[in-house]
Amino acid sequence: MTIQENIAAFIQKSEALAVELETELCRRPAVSPDSGGEGELDKCVFLEEWLRSHGINALERFDAPDERAKGGVRPSLIATIAGRAAPGAGRLWIISHLDVVPPGELSLWENDPWTAKVVEGGVRADGSPLGPRITGRGTEDNQQGLVSSVLAALALLHEGEAPAMTVKLLFAADEENGSRYGVHWLLENHRDLFQQNDMALIPDGGDRKGESIEVAEKNLIWARFATSGVQTHGSRPDLGANAHLAAADLAVRLHYGLGEKFGARDPLFEPDRSTFEPTKKEVNVPNINTIPGEDVFYMDMRVLPRYPVKDVLAEADRIKAEVESLYGVKVRYDLPQSSESVSTSPGAPLVRLVSSAVRKVYGVTTRPVGIGGGTVGAPLRNVGIDSAVWCRIEDTAHQPNEYALIGNILGDAQVMALLMTEGAS
Repeated sequence: MTIQENIAAFIQKSEALAVELETELCRRPAVSPDSGGEGELDKCVFLEEWLRSHGINALERFDAPDERAKGGVRPSLIATIAGRAAPGAGRLWIISHLDVVPPGELSLWENDPWTAKVVEGGVRADGSPLGPRITGRGTEDNQQGLVSSVLAALALLHEGEAPAMTVKLLFAADEENGSRYGVHWLLENHRDLFQQNDMALIPDGGDRKGESIEVAEKNLIWARFATSGVQTHGSRPDLGANAHLAAADLAVRLHYGLGEKFGARDPLFEPDRSTFEPTKKEVNVPNINTIPGEDVFYMDMRVLPRYPVKDVLAEADRIKAEVESLYGVKVRYDLPQSSESVSTSPGAPLVRLVSSAVRKVYGVTTRPVGIGGGTVGAPLRNVGIDSAVWCRIEDTAHQPNEYALIGNILGDAQVMALLMTEGAS
């Protein structure tokens, strides 16, 4: 057998190891303080000890300060597997994240969300059969990618095979809430970790067949609009300025006006246009017969990369001024999140390497895509590091009864092992 066949065989025999690691990770909720949790410390400490016990010893931890979190830190962990390439050559990063979202409504879960369970049989909503899977919060998002990357590294170590390029496994904090304490913090405070000729695979998005390689993301704007008017009795609107009415009109004008102004189409993305959606609404007055003087709503805007954020905000300012004048109110807004992203070329060496590995393991022909959601690929691309988001997933992230197919964990590990052994050549 060839070395690659031996590596594949090791991975295929590692189901019990995958279940063990998934189970232990699931037992340690890593929910952000932004969502009422304690952060990633317990999970990170466990993972570091587990990796050392299995022979991965080149480990570095980077703690972003956050007084709200357990231990006052949001830790990220990097494991290094030294490669055959000369010093200064680019490295292959595989980046997964430690944090998970809360379980949501517990009554919708068939089992305790923090106790992983292996399930056999069953069918999908479309009637197609399901293979063996492991359920629990975080099992797919993002522990599937994390476990796959670890299995790939362990397979190379077991066979005594050094990767073609040095491999960096990054287990990052805070991805679910924008990576302020994760990849963004690392880039701002430890920029020397990353080289310009590095490349990054991010196993945090994909499709059921593994056909999609994400190379581009829409620009992201989350906006909070606060409208101030004059509160009054419901029978005397003439004495007040209805903040709720003005805010409702503003939301509609932004939705349609921005959509028309920035109306280009791009088939790389689905949907193929920019979107401007009113979402969250804060409580105003508690009773029906009072016209509110204060009102707050939020918008989630996903904008094609061709449109700079500043241009979108300039048009939002123009629309806001119209509403202020019409209703006699004042509107202010802030941006809980705002980001722009360049794209990775569909012909980049990384994309070709991933496409080749997916074809060899799964027999699937891939295609480049863009997405509206945000990943850690965006900040890396913005500093010149080619990044591709790929994995083979069921897309149960953030849902009750989240699960990962064990076959996907093992298959994706084989894809990652090929990336490690073949390198960028």
